[in-house]
Amino acid sequence: MAFAILAQCLNLLLCALLLLKTEGFNVGITYVQNAEPKGAVCLDGSPPAYHWDKGLGAGMNNWLVHFEGGGWCNNVTTCLSRKSTRLGSSKEMVKEVAFSGLLSKYQKFNPDFYNWNRIKVSYCDGASFTGDVEAVDPATNLHFRGARVWLAVIEDLLSKGMRSAENAIISGCSAGGLTSILHCDNFRALVPIGAKVKCLSDAGYFINTKDVSGAQHIEAFYSEVVATHGSAKNLPSSCTSKMRPGLCFFPQNIVQQIKTPIFLVNAAYDSWQIKNILAPGVADPHGYWHSCKLDIKNCSPTQLTTMQDFRMQFLRAVNGLGTSSSSGLFIDSCYAHCQTEMQETWLRDDSPLLARTTIAKAVGDWFYDRSPFQKIDCPYPSNPTCHNLVFDSNEHLPMNRSWVNLITTNSSDYNANDRSCTQHNIHQSSNCTCIRNSSHLFLFLIILRAMF
Repeated sequence: MAFAILAQCLNLLLCALLLLKTEGFNVGITYVQNAEPKGAVCLDGSPPAYHWDKGLGAGMNNWLVHFEGGGWCNNVTTCLSRKSTRLGSSKEMVKEVAFSGLLSKYQKFNPDFYNWNRIKVSYCDGASFTGDVEAVDPATNLHFRGARVWLAVIEDLLSKGMRSAENAIISGCSAGGLTSILHCDNFRALVPIGAKVKCLSDAGYFINTKDVSGAQHIEAFYSEVVATHGSAKNLPSSCTSKMRPGLCFFPQNIVQQIKTPIFLVNAAYDSWQIKNILAPGVADPHGYWHSCKLDIKNCSPTQLTTMQDFRMQFLRAVNGLGTSSSSGLFIDSCYAHCQTEMQETWLRDDSPLLARTTIAKAVGDWFYDRSPFQKIDCPYPSNPTCHNLVFDSNEHLPMNRSWVNLITTNSSDYNANDRSCTQHNIHQSSNCTCIRNSSHLFLFLIILRAMF
């Protein structure tokens, strides 16, 4: 028995290494050395950082600047808890990160952007790169300087070649996806006038809605974030001149004023929003929603009805984007969060589809003006191509993404006119027969990390 278990583990290790080698690769860290004199620092006062894989050949003058996610801190207490982690200090950041999905350097996995300069900016300010408070309390040594960090990073990249950009994208996941919305026009203003510039937000379209108890939990939370970080002056004046600054942290209140073309990739049942906006722990003291939030298959009919209502509110909020062909939409009906960074959801044989189209193809066609893409999925559970997240029962970190399993099913066709969904099976290939889906790989990598 012990020998069989050991053999299986070795087999898993071999397959895990093969998958990592073929789908992802590590990129070293770069610190923004001239940021500190400008006061452009992380929460703890350390310099910001990013990971950069340089462009090659025809992509040498093309730039994709992707901002990491990681929630927000809304007061001194929560910011202090981040200060000594990688989300608050470059001293705690890993020296290498794996690039995959839209950051991949392999043409097979990222055909439109594989040879671009691809940058992943580390998140260490706690306010989607919007804060700017000059004073630093010596008792806490907290620096709320996210807006300065954003500018310092962009200026550093401009000095390293982005000033000659022909094509450029600002993108991000989750809180980073919100960054790409809030700074979309700012990015356009700093990149050369002749360059084609567009913005991409993945899972960054957070909506203002009541939680299951009827409270405006997320509205109050965002207002505290904006107040703590002094973000108001860095939010669009077209919004802050009409409403309270905290409301201008919500994309639905600013997206109409964005002039630069923008593409939204989002799950209509975004797992982070379901867990933290619709049914946060404070609104569910008896844990009625606990099992449902871990796995959408566990949701009761009543809970699913509530989630369907959330989807409709989300779609109404997205309507603010308008119907211009310069805008793009890929709104699937998955229980997911951040789908562009992971290879299996960005572009693979079993990736999520809308109108028979992967996220990678939809984004690429939109950026290069090959064809517009504005698709909204049928309601859950109509899309069997979804990679629905299944969280560990011990996961209790609402502001951070945990290691998760992903469940994949079959594929489907979509009729854009009547929104009907016709299921059919497709061949699902795997680089390793011993790993049936990514959940095994993730679990094994967790074990490896614990061992070493």
